[in-house]
Amino acid sequence: MSETSRIRILLIDDHTLFRSGIKALLQRQPGFEVVGEAGNALEGIKRAKTLQPDVVLLDLHMPGMTGREAVSLVIDEAPTARVLMLTVSEDVDDLLQALRAGAHGYLLKNIETDFLVRAIHSTLDGDSVMSPQMTSKLMKTVSAPPSAPAAADKDKLSPREREILGFLARGASNKEIARSLELAESTVKIHVQNILKKLNLLSRVQAAVYAVEHGLVSREEN
Repeated sequence: MSETSRIRILLIDDHTLFRSGIKALLQRQPGFEVVGEAGNALEGIKRAKTLQPDVVLLDLHMPGMTGREAVSLVIDEAPTARVLMLTVSEDVDDLLQALRAGAHGYLLKNIETDFLVRAIHSTLDGDSVMSPQMTSKLMKTVSAPPSAPAAADKDKLSPREREILGFLARGASNKEIARSLELAESTVKIHVQNILKKLNLLSRVQAAVYAVEHGLVSREEN
């Protein structure tokens, strides 16, 4: 995305007052434009198809159809959009199910404005985005040894890819990984693409969840 283009955002949340507050907040940020709002998931899916936004901020728990159920439908209608869950739920099962459905990030509604702004920019750069509390909870789910299929998948990865997968599971950005491993950021991007291809995954967020769920990251790496 060029520096002169505006980031077009769609808000989907059943709380009118919250939508108004977030809209006012985002409209004050340079380069952001809230192009639409929806008060429920069905309306949001229709608006996503019409507006083709860059980013969708999607509430998790809404009447009729939950945000989690709507994620894949929003992506079907606006395949280039980055979908970020924006919710009060700190339940790790909600997190995992939303990311499995295709969400590109999971943010809690108590985050600071600066964090939300950075998260929107980061997800457009291809990075995984999670509130720090949820990253911590995700890592705490690591308990069981890897199953046989997971171990086989682990063997598909090179030592460097295995190392980078550990960073992905901790929510590190490409820039942070590159700095830690003294690699070019472009090299990290290539490794991430190879990891996704070998594990048959669609996004780095899914890679992080996969690594944790299948025990491919040890507690010592946390």
